Amino acid sequence: MAYTAEDVKRLREQTAAGMLDCKKALDEADGDYQKAVEIIRVKGQKGVTKREGRATSNGLVTAKAEGDLGVMLELNCETDFVAKGEKFQALADELLNHLAASKIGELDKFLSSKLASGKTVQEVVDEGNAMLGEKIEIKRISVLTGSPVSLYLHKTSPDLPPQVGVLVQLKSAAENVGKDIAQHIAAFAPLFVAEIKYQLMKLLKSADWRRRQQRLKESQKPQSPRLWRAVLLALLKRYLFLSKHLLRMLKRLCNKFWMRLRPPCLPLIDSA
Repeated sequence: MAYTAEDVKRLREQTAAGMLDCKKALDEADGDYQKAVEIIRVKGQKGVTKREGRATSNGLVTAKAEGDLGVMLELNCETDFVAKGEKFQALADELLNHLAASKIGELDKFLSSKLASGKTVQEVVDEGNAMLGEKIEIKRISVLTGSPVSLYLHKTSPDLPPQVGVLVQLKSAAENVGKDIAQHIAAFAPLFVAEIKYQLMKLLKSADWRRRQQRLKESQKPQSPRLWRAVLLALLKRYLFLSKHLLRMLKRLCNKFWMRLRPPCLPLIDSA
């Protein structure tokens, strides 16, 4: 059975396979379109295990916040070409909707949970892996419930989907304040809400502190205790959420809410 260039184009759009792979599949199927789709699907599934060791350094962060529920999911792939494709983004939306419906906050349990189709999340991800020809994996998920949640998503490049996401949970409703806090977290990536001793010890074990130590040693400057203290304080301010600048901003934005909104001294956990 003969096939046309339109068949190749349609097959490529449906499966996201390469042009040459589509032609080979149609040749093998003697022009039978549905059989060609199945050939590409089977070949894609065989390639899933071959891609297990590959790095997934691209992808997107998707999230939604509605009232007292906030969910976020990071879906990774190998290239930005796939990340900005409609099929990859549609897969992320499907997984996010299931996360919002199931409210499962543990990744292992989420991967084994079933969607309305009867397939598990892992099976759906593997199908995406086969269809797109790249390693696809869910890196992180987050679910916040019980009190108002605000959301901020940030694009690091205008032609790519968001790659930075923040959920902020407040004790009372103050949407503008929550969004400003989320934007601050996205910009500065603080590790902690407030300064307490155990957080300082945690900071001393961070890769950023080790890098600063190395740079200071290589600079050959006199290494006095005062210099080391200044470097550490600068690092602490970099990662501390309740900096003086943010405190002033929040008081100016919503002074009447401030005493109720002041967060406890706990590590931040829900930025991606």
